Amino acid sequence: MKQIHDENRAYRFLLPLVNWMFRHSYRHIKYVGEENIPQDGAVIFAPNHTNALQDALAVLSINSERKVFVARADIFRNKRLAKILSFFKIMPIRRMRDGAGEVLKNDETVERAIDTLEEGVPFCILPEGTHRTKHSLLPLGKGIFRITLRANEKFGKEKPIYIVPVGLEYSDWFHLWDTLIINIGKPINMTEFIAEHADLEQPKLILAMREELTNRMREQILWVPDDENYEKNWDNLNHNRPANKNWFPKHRMPKWGLLLMLILMSPLALVAGVITLPLWLAWLIIRWAIKDPAFHNSVQFVWQLIIIPLTGFITMPFWMFLQEYMYLARKLNKPEETK
Repeated sequence: MKQIHDENRAYRFLLPLVNWMFRHSYRHIKYVGEENIPQDGAVIFAPNHTNALQDALAVLSINSERKVFVARADIFRNKRLAKILSFFKIMPIRRMRDGAGEVLKNDETVERAIDTLEEGVPFCILPEGTHRTKHSLLPLGKGIFRITLRANEKFGKEKPIYIVPVGLEYSDWFHLWDTLIINIGKPINMTEFIAEHADLEQPKLILAMREELTNRMREQILWVPDDENYEKNWDNLNHNRPANKNWFPKHRMPKWGLLLMLILMSPLALVAGVITLPLWLAWLIIRWAIKDPAFHNSVQFVWQLIIIPLTGFITMPFWMFLQEYMYLARKLNKPEETK
C-alpha cells in the first residue's frame, strides 16, 4: 500500500517550482541556522504559526527534501481537496475544538506520522494548532509530544528523534512581496530528553517537553509576552530596537529607483493585465471572499502558483507589478512601519 511519505515523480517535479515561487514571493527571504537540521535521526519541525499556509511553505522551502505535514481536519471534508492535500503530503489532524470524540480519531494520523519519521522523511506540525498574527506563542498542543513519545518507543533505540524549533518572522503578515526570516534553532534530542526524565509519568513528561519546546521556540522569534500589556510592550520594543537587532533588512534601492522601476514595468504589466483580466479579477473576488486577512497572501500565492505556469508565465509581469505597487504604497504611506 502506498504511503503518504513515499517518493512521487509528480511531486518531485513540482517541488522545485513551489519552492522557487515561494522564495520569489518575498522581497527579502533569509534562512538562518540550516546547519542545525540533524542528519542522524528522525526530524520533526515545529514552527510558530502566524501566517496560515505560508508557514508550512516556509518550512518546505528550507531545503529540497520532501516533507510531510498535518493540517486541520475540517478542510479534508471536500473529497477533491482532500486528494490534492494528500498529493502534497498533508494529512488531517483533529483538534480539541473539533470535540473530544474527534480527537480520538487521530490515531491513524499519528501512526502515519511515525511511519514517516521511521523512513527518514521529515515531519512538520505547527504545535500551536491555529494561526494568530502576534509576536507571541499560543499554548502548544500535546499532539507533537504524543507523536514523539510513540516514535521514540517504536524506534528510538535505532535512531534518535529530534524536534527542531523554527521561528518565522514576517515583516507583514497580510501581504506578499515583503520580508521573511526563517530561524532554524538548535535541535532538541527528545530521545535523550525522555531518557533523562524517565522517572516522570507521561502527563508530567509531556508538560516538561512542552516547556522545553516553548522556551526553544521563543528564542527563535521576536517574542512578546501575551498579556494585557501586549500592544504597549510591542510598540515599545518596535520603536526601541537595538542597532544589532536588524531583523528585516531594508531594500538597497532608494525609493526613487523603485518608482522608476515601477514606471518601466508598467507597459508590460498593463499588457499582461489586459490579456489575463478574467484571471486576476477572479483572484480579487476570491480574496474578498476570504474573511480572515491572514489567509489573503496564502490564497494569492496558491492562485499565482497555478495561474503563472498555466499561462506560460505571461501573467508574471502583472503580478510583479501589482506586488511592487502594493509594497511601495504601504512604505510611502507608513515609512516607519516595521511590523
